Amino acid sequence: MDTPPSTPVNGTAPVHGTWEPRPAAHWEDAFLSGNGHHGALVSGDPDDERVVVTHHTLVRPVGADEDRLPPRLAGALPALQDRLLAGDASAAETFTDGRPLRWVRPFHPAFQVRLRRPDGTGNGTGGGTGAPPLHRRSVDFRTGVAEATRAGRTGRAFVSRADDVIVQYVTGPDLTLDIRLDPRLPGAPRSLGVGHGAVLTAEGALLSLRARYPDSDLAYTGVTLVAVTGGTTSLAPPGVRVEGARSVLLLTRVRRHTGETDVVAEGRALRDLLTGDGPAENGPAGSEGAGTRTARGTLAAPGVLAEAYDVLLARHLSLHRTAYERVTLDLAADPAERALPGSELLTRPRSAALLERLFAAGRYHLLSSGGLFPPRLTGLWTGDWDTAWSGAFTNDANLNLQTASAAAAALPEVTEALASLVQRQLPDWRDNAREVFGARGVVAPAHSDGESGHSYHFNREYPLHLWTAGADWLLGPLVDHDETRGAHDPRTTAALAEVALFYEDFLTRTDGEGHVVVVPSYSPENRPANAGWGTVNAAMDLSAARHALRTAADRHPEHADRWRALADRLPPHRINADGALAEWARPDLADSYDHRHLSHLYAVWPLHEITPYDTPELAAAARRALELRGPENDSAHGHLHHALIAARLRDAERVANALGRVLDGDFFHASLMSAHYPHRHVYNADAAHALPAVLIEALVQSTPGRLVLLPAPPADHPRGALHGVRTRFGALLDLTWTEDGATAVLRPTRTVRIELRTSDGAEPLDLVAHEDRVLTLRTR
Repeated sequence: MDTPPSTPVNGTAPVHGTWEPRPAAHWEDAFLSGNGHHGALVSGDPDDERVVVTHHTLVRPVGADEDRLPPRLAGALPALQDRLLAGDASAAETFTDGRPLRWVRPFHPAFQVRLRRPDGTGNGTGGGTGAPPLHRRSVDFRTGVAEATRAGRTGRAFVSRADDVIVQYVTGPDLTLDIRLDPRLPGAPRSLGVGHGAVLTAEGALLSLRARYPDSDLAYTGVTLVAVTGGTTSLAPPGVRVEGARSVLLLTRVRRHTGETDVVAEGRALRDLLTGDGPAENGPAGSEGAGTRTARGTLAAPGVLAEAYDVLLARHLSLHRTAYERVTLDLAADPAERALPGSELLTRPRSAALLERLFAAGRYHLLSSGGLFPPRLTGLWTGDWDTAWSGAFTNDANLNLQTASAAAAALPEVTEALASLVQRQLPDWRDNAREVFGARGVVAPAHSDGESGHSYHFNREYPLHLWTAGADWLLGPLVDHDETRGAHDPRTTAALAEVALFYEDFLTRTDGEGHVVVVPSYSPENRPANAGWGTVNAAMDLSAARHALRTAADRHPEHADRWRALADRLPPHRINADGALAEWARPDLADSYDHRHLSHLYAVWPLHEITPYDTPELAAAARRALELRGPENDSAHGHLHHALIAARLRDAERVANALGRVLDGDFFHASLMSAHYPHRHVYNADAAHALPAVLIEALVQSTPGRLVLLPAPPADHPRGALHGVRTRFGALLDLTWTEDGATAVLRPTRTVRIELRTSDGAEPLDLVAHEDRVLTLRTR
């Protein structure tokens, strides 16, 4: 290969991190770290550090549990189907149990760990005049460490993927800090029952904060171990004051629970992480809680905290760095632009350095938010209790867009997080199928808080309980992952059978041509121009049913003939009078074009049911549908969804335009986390997490039997390298391209014949397991 993976395209490597010359003024600009369980938002002010702590389990209990079960509507389903098939355009609007819209439980932050230099003491600006001392805050995507330096003081923070703990380490001469756990965050309910604890210990102190939700037996407790080298540590309720220290190391965990939690045991567990000695010899010194203590014990010895920090970081890096560095993108950016702080780079939306950094940041944030759960609407982070749309898992678009790169960009950690969420919620999905549709099998909800998989978030305008495509949509990335590794996950195989069973019971109505009919049907989150929200034969529902039945048949030969026969009886897609793929296959339903969702093009992306190669007429209709689609309210996910579909249709200009609307629209905070709307309005991870998928799809696409190279190459970036991509036929791929040509190196793990598609056409390609294959292409 002309350019091996270790060699930058232009002699300088892309930047795997970002930096700013000042602390974050708002929590949205805080640098992020996370391990898929705990999250941290680091403001980066060594004189008044604020680290907001989050955890995927922190959702606020609200309302009665009986309102959070699926509606019992199965008995009324046949009558609804009769009315819809007879042409009653508003029949589905009364298919409800009369409840008001009930949002899922909202995601919220826990508290902030605050380390404040008392006015007039220590180093830094104090109360003085003149220019502020030099300041730099940064986050390294390869390590997950956020760091801030000023006036000889350095603060570092990361969330350990190995030990599930938030680690903060502050060093500098004569450190004087007030340290406390502060629950005062925007939107925190006044009725939140908060209790603090602070005791001195052999290594420094143990802090705790317990918050009990109003009218609930649920609570969460945060525990922070404070280890100090040098100086003195004294109680300063609700926290402690450290004076004259050389270094301070903090370890923080938070747990959501019922009843009480054992703070002493939690403290011992944190101390064990530092010493490696098993149970701590010295627990919290509750009897000595008043007064001042000189730091002592083995952890206070010079160099010991530094060594403990290094050990914690090394354990974390063995998991985090390995995952992050699997895939890289180099767009031959200007080295001077690569050196710019992120906020300045964001003012140059056509910069190759910006696109490189956003690609790297997107993979970093996606990895950091995937673990216990996949990413929420806000990833794993929020600094405000009033999180937009409850910070939910929004399954009808956002979750799959955020995780779209997981298989190709080699993040099985994220795929496993999605698989775990699905597995935990399958019992609730079965309830949805039974109660709403009277069917076996499973139906996924459109929204979830992570605790419940029941479908209860719906109303007349958004009858999300009628959406039946969700299980196929959510299982799709798991199927893709299985194909990249060449083995079937038995959990996914079993879940696919349950989806097929649902369709067996649900697809019982037929039209005049003998096709089975999806009724009721719903296209998220749109409606026909001339009908109500619940309808018949939405294009997404048709594609999902076909795909689910055929994929299940592939894995269950004992049922294959029956399920394939049912899939074949579904109606074909319809091309409307505008030459566009219709959002509803029923001829009397008119399209509504100005909408952020592109559910009807599910057959193009993420499926390969419609392609320019196999179904050119339908691909042309899909392209026309994309042309007619308006941006509605300029939601970031709509633009990037548009770009993903355009890439599948080999429309490079449309990919660039859709991506450009996001880059030009001021969607990214200085943290390089994104917003839902232009001008950084509403903190939201859609753009940040989906952008890497857009760039990969523009350069490489694969199925188990096909490789497409440079389907929609970026004209503004004629030179580059993409390394480490996983294909669905079991090969790693490195791609480099210039104005004159391209080179791809395939490293197959299994022997297979595939079709190679390039701008020159198609040809067969034979790959042999463990034998590298080098391909050379012309790009003009």
